[in-house]
Parts: sequence; C-alpha cells; structure tokens
Amino acid sequence: MIRYIHLKILHMLCCCVLLAGCSPFIENNTIEEIAPVIFWSISQGQNDKIKINTVVPPMIQEKKQLLSMEVDLLKEGEKEFNLIYYRELKSGQLRMVLINEELARQGINSLINTFLTDPDIHQRLYLAIVKGDFEKYIENQIDKQENLDYFLYQMFKHYEEQGNMSIVNLHQFKNKLYSPVADPFLPVFKTTETDFIYEGTAFFSKDKLIASIKHMDEQIFQLIGHKYYLKNLTIPGLSVSLGQVRAHVKTELSQDLSTLSVIVNLNGRIEEYRGDKNILEPDNLEALNHEIELYLAEQTKGLLDNMQKWQVDPLEIGTLSLHPLKKPLSEQEWKESWDKMKITVGYDIYLEPLMNTKD
Repeated sequence: MIRYIHLKILHMLCCCVLLAGCSPFIENNTIEEIAPVIFWSISQGQNDKIKINTVVPPMIQEKKQLLSMEVDLLKEGEKEFNLIYYRELKSGQLRMVLINEELARQGINSLINTFLTDPDIHQRLYLAIVKGDFEKYIENQIDKQENLDYFLYQMFKHYEEQGNMSIVNLHQFKNKLYSPVADPFLPVFKTTETDFIYEGTAFFSKDKLIASIKHMDEQIFQLIGHKYYLKNLTIPGLSVSLGQVRAHVKTELSQDLSTLSVIVNLNGRIEEYRGDKNILEPDNLEALNHEIELYLAEQTKGLLDNMQKWQVDPLEIGTLSLHPLKKPLSEQEWKESWDKMKITVGYDIYLEPLMNTKD
C-alpha cells in the first residue's frame, strides 16, 4: 500500500512538471559559453543547397573568423555551426540578414517565414540584397577592419532614419509581402574585395526579386515613395544639385481604376549649379526651375511605367483602391488594373536660390 502511495505521488509530480511546461534540459546562456551572431549571409549553394556565412565571435577580444556551411535548411545550418565552433551560436542578437541577389530571384518566402516564426529573432532585423562575392569581401576585410560585422550593422542603423537609402526591416517587408495591394522592396548593396557599396533598391513581386533601380530612379523613389526626403538630390543632366529636398506627394486614383494622377510639391535649395544660366537673375532662375520640373516629371513617369511593366507596386498605390464600404480587390484584380492604368505626373517646385556671393 505504501509503495502504491509513493508511486501515486511520483506520478502526480511528473504531471505537474509536464503541465507547467518545465523541461529537464535548460538552455545555457552563460556569456562565456555562447556566441551571439549579428548577421547571416545567405546565398545559393551547390545542388540546390543554401550557403550560410557568419562571423564569430561578435564583440569579445578574440581573432574573428568567417564560418561557412552549405545545408538544405536554415535551421540545419544553425545546428551544424555548433558542431564546428566551440561556443554555441545564438540568434537572439541577430540584426541583419544579407541575401544574395541570385537566391532572391528564386524566391525567399521560406527564409522569411523561418525568421518570422523564430521566437528568438526580433522583427526589426534588417534585410538587404547583396550583389557580388560577399564572402570574399568578408575574408579580405576581416583582418583589416575591427568589428566588421558591427560596423555594417551601425551603417544600417544610421541610415534608417536619414533617408537616401531604402533601409527595410523584417516587419516592414512582411507587411508588404502579405498585402494583396502592395509589393515589398529591399536595399541593394554591391560588394568588391574592399568595399560594401549601397547601389539602389530591389523590387519584389511577392517574394521574388524582379528588378532593381539606381542613380536617378533611386533618388526619385526615395522622394515619392519611401522617405520623402533627400539630403542631396543631384541632377547631372541639368548641372544642378539640390539640398534638403522634401516632397509632399498627392496621388489620386479614379474610381474605375483607369487613371492615376501624381502631383509632387518639392521644396529645397539650390546648392550647386554649373550650367550656362546666371541664376542670380530672376528670369534665369525661373527658367531653371521649369527645366527641373519637366525633367523630374519625365523621370518619375518613366519609373512608374517601368513598375507597371515589371508588375510591381512598391509605392502601395493599390491601397488607394480601398474604401470602408467597398469589397477589397484581390491581388489578381489589382495587378490587372495596375497594368492598364494611365498615369500623369506633375511637379510643383519651390527652390531657395544660391546666395548672391557678391554681397
């Protein structure tokens, strides 16, 4: 009888432990025994595998090294890394995921969903597309630049609020990825042996990279669709550079979704001019303003035409079709309307002139 009572008590204790969610195994987060990773770099490997790179250790005074692994699954890579490194890699401090351009063109939905469902990973981690051999860049710079991985993270963090770059985090990408009336975008960085250079913005149709823009198209995208601000807007075709440029964009979509009107009010100041006009004269300044308005309107129209051709909507123009008392369009319905839409673009510019250097 006593033995039966002891077994009963033991059984009840086991049930209590299981119901409380406790486990006999405890995750060890002792700082001396773990290696929190700051970034994953993911590219296409051999035989349909994915190649994962990271740098360890992140912050302590120890020689850094690049770890690489080709695996079928992202989680398999995390597991395999722990078999070749003496500390346990932890993704709780993951701040960046850099995805190779070739892999992004094939689709990254499975990667995004893995990051979203990992409770250790915060949704504010930055996402970016990388062109070129990023592994070679890391190998070449890891001994030359102290805390290289942290330096890259600080660059993303700095420009997140500055404009001029399409800095995007996982949460922002996910919201557009699963919207029927918008498409996501990511920044594109080009790597050489010595440099990690911001090049422009990549547009996605759902989870697949479709096209990327740079130069003037990139500046216009920042102005009308992302930050609405540029610290410096250079227009080499007109020999002029504008500073502290702010845009207010008014878009109107017709009820039958056949026409879109885009009016951009632009404020800024002329910071450099190397053309033939004497812009200290009011008539010449007005003529230059008109040239800038026509030039930007033409370039913006060209960019929107290309978005239609690529069948992407990173500007979220599809959200203009949403009304409280109207059934939302399906993704297919919006795509069909967007492809056929007639677009008009106008600019209204106010620029502070150059100071009269004679005064």
